[in-house]
Amino acid sequence: MFSEDEQFETWAVRALSHTPFGGADFGECAVTMDGVEPGDGDGWHRAWVATGERVAAIARESAAAGRHASAADAYLRASNYLRTATPFLFERHPSELLRETVAAANDAFAGALANLDHPAERVEIPFEGRTLPGWLIRAHEETAPLLVANNGYDSLVGELYFAHAVPALRRGYHCLLFDGPGQGAALLERGLVMRPDWETVIVPVLDHALTLPGVDPERVALIGWSLGGYLAPRGASGEGRLAALVTDPAQFDLVSQMAGGLRAFGFDDEEIAHLSEASDERLAPVIAAVTAQPRMAWALGQRALMVHGLDTVEDYFRAIGDYTLAGRAELIDCPTLVGSAEGDPLSLTSGRVYDALRCARTAVRYTAAEGAGGHCETSARTLVHQRTFDWLDGVLA
Repeated sequence: MFSEDEQFETWAVRALSHTPFGGADFGECAVTMDGVEPGDGDGWHRAWVATGERVAAIARESAAAGRHASAADAYLRASNYLRTATPFLFERHPSELLRETVAAANDAFAGALANLDHPAERVEIPFEGRTLPGWLIRAHEETAPLLVANNGYDSLVGELYFAHAVPALRRGYHCLLFDGPGQGAALLERGLVMRPDWETVIVPVLDHALTLPGVDPERVALIGWSLGGYLAPRGASGEGRLAALVTDPAQFDLVSQMAGGLRAFGFDDEEIAHLSEASDERLAPVIAAVTAQPRMAWALGQRALMVHGLDTVEDYFRAIGDYTLAGRAELIDCPTLVGSAEGDPLSLTSGRVYDALRCARTAVRYTAAEGAGGHCETSARTLVHQRTFDWLDGVLA
C-alpha cells in the first residue's frame, strides 16, 4: 500500500489502522510516505515528524480559537504521526532526537486530552521509590468500571488511547493508561527498563487506581496487547483485586518464540530450558542468522537492547528465560479472555496459556478470513473491540 520496504509498510499501516478511532487520515499517511525510500530510516523520521508538526500546528490554531473538537482531532492525529516517526531511532542508548520526538508525541497527546469532552488527568503511580507516569480518562458517568491498559514493547500511551480507551469510553468505562518499566516516558525519562516480574508493577498500579474517585473497586479489568499479552497475565498472577483480564496475544513465555530457530542450530530441550547459561560462542551462529533479517535485526539489535537495558543480543537471549508464566498462570483468579490471531507468531503459546489457567477462561481466535489476521489484529481493531467489550460487559455485569 505504501512501501516496498516490509518494515516501513508494517509501521505505516499500523499508523493508518487508528483512523476509525481518530488517530489518522488516509491522505495524510499517503502523502507522508510519498518519497520515503525503502531502508531510509532518517527519511522516514523526517517525513513523519513533518506531518506530525504540520497537524499539531492545526491543533494549536484550533485550540487558540476555542474550537476544542477540531483541536482534539488534530492533536490525536499529530500524536500518532510523531509516535510513528520513532521506531527506526531505537538503539541501545536512546538518542536525544528519539527523546525529543517521543516528548513531542506525548505533548500532542496531552493537548488532545485537554480538548476532549472526557475529563482527563495526569497520574503519577508510586513505584519503588519513583513513579510511573500515566493518564486517567473518565467516562461521563461519575462512578464506572475501570479498564487498566497495559502496553507492549514499542508503543506510547497515545497509541493505548486508540487501542483501548476509545472503545472503553464509548461503553462507559474509565480508562487508566500508564507507562511501565521499559515503556515510553518511564524508559526514556526515568531510566526504568523492562522486567519479567510484572506483578511488581501491577500491584502498585492497582493500589493507586483504587484511590481514584469514581472507580468501582468491584469492576476493575486489566488488558494487555502485544508484549502486554505476557505482561498483563504475569501481573494478574500477583493481583487478586481484578474482576477480569484480557490478554491478546496471550503468551506463556518468550523463549518458546525462539525455540524453533534454536533447534535448527542443534539446541536440545535441555539447552533451551537453560538458555540463560548459554555461552556467547554457542549463541553466535543463531544470532548471526536471525539478525541477517532486517526485521529481526531491528527487533533484537535495536528495540530489545534499548527496552531491556542490555548491551548485546547474547545478553537478550540469556535474559528472556525469566519471562514466563510457569508456576504463575494458575495463580490468576479472575475471568480471563485469551486472545490469539492467525498469522501472529506471538500467538504461538496462546493455547498453552489457556490450558494453564485455573480460572474461568474464554478463548477468542481472530482469522485472516475476517480481516483480523496478524499481530494485534491491526487491520480489524473494531472487531477486536466488539468481541472484547461484549465479553467484558458480560463478566463485569
